[in-house]
Amino acid sequence: MTSTEAEPPTDATQRVIQVLIRGTVTPVSRELFTTLLDNSVAGTYKGYGDAIRTGHITLSQLKFLAERGDIPYSLFFAPLPLVQRQVATKTEKLLAGLSRDTFSIGSRARVELRDVELIVKDLIRKQQLVKKHDPTLVRNSIVGSLPGKRHSPDSDATQLMTALGLSADTIGATRTKEQALELLITHLEANQVLVSRSVQHYMPQRLTHVHFSGMTIRDNKVPFIFLAGGDHADDQEPVGRTVFTLALMSVLVARKIFAPMTWDGGSVETEPGYEYDVAGAMLMPADRFRTVAPTSLDDMKRASDRFKVTASAVTVRASRLGMISGTTARRYLDELRDEFRALPKGGPRSPILPENAVRKYNGRELTVRMLRALDASSISQGDFCRAVCLNHLKPSQIDDLRSAVQ
Repeated sequence: MTSTEAEPPTDATQRVIQVLIRGTVTPVSRELFTTLLDNSVAGTYKGYGDAIRTGHITLSQLKFLAERGDIPYSLFFAPLPLVQRQVATKTEKLLAGLSRDTFSIGSRARVELRDVELIVKDLIRKQQLVKKHDPTLVRNSIVGSLPGKRHSPDSDATQLMTALGLSADTIGATRTKEQALELLITHLEANQVLVSRSVQHYMPQRLTHVHFSGMTIRDNKVPFIFLAGGDHADDQEPVGRTVFTLALMSVLVARKIFAPMTWDGGSVETEPGYEYDVAGAMLMPADRFRTVAPTSLDDMKRASDRFKVTASAVTVRASRLGMISGTTARRYLDELRDEFRALPKGGPRSPILPENAVRKYNGRELTVRMLRALDASSISQGDFCRAVCLNHLKPSQIDDLRSAVQ
C-alpha cells in the first residue's frame, strides 16, 4: 500500500475521515463529517455508514452523499465552527414547525426528536415546496379552529366534523375500516391538512425502533399529519387504531398542538384528556353510542365495526361515558390484548410499487399539487424526482405516479 492510498483508521486517525482525491488522501474532520451528514437524509445511506466504519471515502462517494443530502460540497472543507453554526441555524428554522415535547395520552412513551428529525425536516421542506409552487393555497381554516376548552367535547367534535364536511354516520356507512380511513384522509386533505403515512424504505429515516403514533407539523396553510403506522406495542387491530389516531391528530391540529404524539389506545389507567374525548366524540357521538349501548365484550366488538375503530377504543369510550365501570373496562382490554396476541401473524407482505409508496408517504394532495407545478414548468423533472420523490422515482416513472393519484 502506497502512502497516497486510504488506510484503515487507527487511533491516530479516528478523528478524521480520509477523502481519496485523485490518489491523494485529504483528511476531513470526523466531527464535521458527521455534523453535516447526521443532519441530512444522506446520513441514512450505506456510503455514510461505510465511511464511519472504515474511516475513508472516495471523492465521488462524498459528492454523491452531498448531493443526496442537499449539502454544499464545499462545506466538507470549511471550518468546523462555521459548519456547526450553519447546521444549527438551518435546524432551528426547520424545526420551528414542531415542539420538542411529546404529546402523550395514557402513555409513558416519549419520542426523541432525533428518532424522527429527518422525517420532520423532509415534511417541512415539502410544506415549503408546495407553498412556493402553488399560488392557490389559502390560510388553513382547520388550524386553531378549536382554541381553548370553550365547549363540551361533543360540541367541539361536531364543530370540527362540520368543518371537515364529515359526520360519524358518513364514516360509519363505509364498508370497511380501510375505507373509513381513506375517507377521513380525503376530507382532511380537501381542507389543506396534508396526511403522510409511514412507508419503510421510502422515507429519509427508518422507524423500526420507535413506538409512537405520529406527529403534527405546524403551518398556517398546509399543516402535516404524519401517521407512524406499524407496531405501537399496545396489541390492537391496526386499521381501526389508525382511524382513531387520525381523528385525534386532527383535533391536535385544530387545537394548534404540533408535536410527536404517543397514546395507549388500550388503557384506562390514566386520564386521557380533553383531546382524546373530542376524538372519541367525532367517531362515536354520545347520543348514537348510548343508543347502541355496548356493555358486553361482544357488544364492544360489534360496535367497533359500526364505528370503524378498535374494540379497545369502544371499551374506553364506554368507560368514559360511565356505561361500564373502570374495572370492567380493564378486564375487557386485557382480554382484547390476549386475543390479539393469539392471532396468527401474517406472512411476508407483497412489495409495494414505488409510485404507490411515494404517493402514500407524500400524501395524495401534495403529490397532485406538485404534479400540477411540474406540468406548469414551475419545477423541473429532476427537481421533482429529488425533492418530491426523494429519488425513489426516475423521470420516466412520473406517469406511473400520475396513475397512482387518479
